[in-house]
Amino acid sequence: MRKWYQIIPDNIGLSSYVWIVFCLLPFFFIFRASTTVEMIIGIVMIALFFLTYRLSFISNNHFVYLWVSIEIAINIMMIILFGYVYFSLFLAFFIGNIEHKGGFISLYVVHLATTIVATTFSFFTQTESLFPQMPFIIICIIGVILLPFSMRYRNKRLQLEGQLEDANERIAQLMIIEERERIARDLHDTLGQKLSMIGLKSDLARKLMLVKPEKAVQEINDIRQTASTALKEVREMVANMKGAKLEDEIIRVQQIIQAAEMDFQLEGNIHLTHTPLLVENVLSMCLKEAATNIVKHSNASKCRVSVHQTDTEVIIQVQDDGIGISGKIDSFHGHGLQGMKERLEFVNGSLEVRSHNGTTLNIRVPNIVQQMEEEESI
Repeated sequence: MRKWYQIIPDNIGLSSYVWIVFCLLPFFFIFRASTTVEMIIGIVMIALFFLTYRLSFISNNHFVYLWVSIEIAINIMMIILFGYVYFSLFLAFFIGNIEHKGGFISLYVVHLATTIVATTFSFFTQTESLFPQMPFIIICIIGVILLPFSMRYRNKRLQLEGQLEDANERIAQLMIIEERERIARDLHDTLGQKLSMIGLKSDLARKLMLVKPEKAVQEINDIRQTASTALKEVREMVANMKGAKLEDEIIRVQQIIQAAEMDFQLEGNIHLTHTPLLVENVLSMCLKEAATNIVKHSNASKCRVSVHQTDTEVIIQVQDDGIGISGKIDSFHGHGLQGMKERLEFVNGSLEVRSHNGTTLNIRVPNIVQQMEEEESI
């Protein structure tokens, strides 16, 4: 967030030192003036310009247009009286930050027209002083033409990136809520009915214990069998949570990608054969991490996943058309790639990352079970 006293624009591709020079240059042009009155007028205009320039940033109402109008007037006077045209760059930067389209176009046209007219008039009246700095004046005019649109495009891009990040966070929260609801449904379906049955049979066994002991023993055996069945189902449910099947994970990945408004393309056979559950679980976690990275960081429009199983290994390729990632170590850790690599190394797998026209992840894991069977046969 910009402070009230800051006058140097942020992140527009120019060094802060350039803007410091622009702030100091008007004093050089003023001190060239022949009279003391002109120098006093120039200093007052500089102070008034920077004051109104800061008021433009901190005002959130129609006073913004008043301050900009005063700045345009000061810019015209500085050009005509002293041949100083560089205040126009400050104005061009601020006009590019105006969100209202009508206000942006109006101020852009007025600022561009007044700058060109004042510069042309000053060139004919002060040819000797302006001619040596003609290349810089031309660059300044080009900046007045292009900088507002550049800043407007940059602000819209940052706004869209913020909205996309918020949407991704909401998608992640919805996924968590959906998973919790699924677990709650599974627990209710698995345990609810059987616990109710155990409670009813326990009451019945208590009532039959003195009247019909044989029947009570039978009910107790049914309770034990029901409890054993419930325990088995709970263990299976927990095992399914811990060990995700690749085909199930691909369905979830497709949902994530499509929820982020990206195209999803699947190639190959997702039904693996002779692959241990541990290996399939590792592949599923890596695929999930790759999809999360694409949604959060890639700014891609499509994602392609290909799954191929040969006699010796399983190969999964995840490719997007996004911005890619750098080869720096910080980027490697920041995107969770180090964790993926460590998981794959645990099952003798490997991870290859390429960043060209997007990002491509090549995941390879050997067919451990098949290799073990071949060794045993030898």
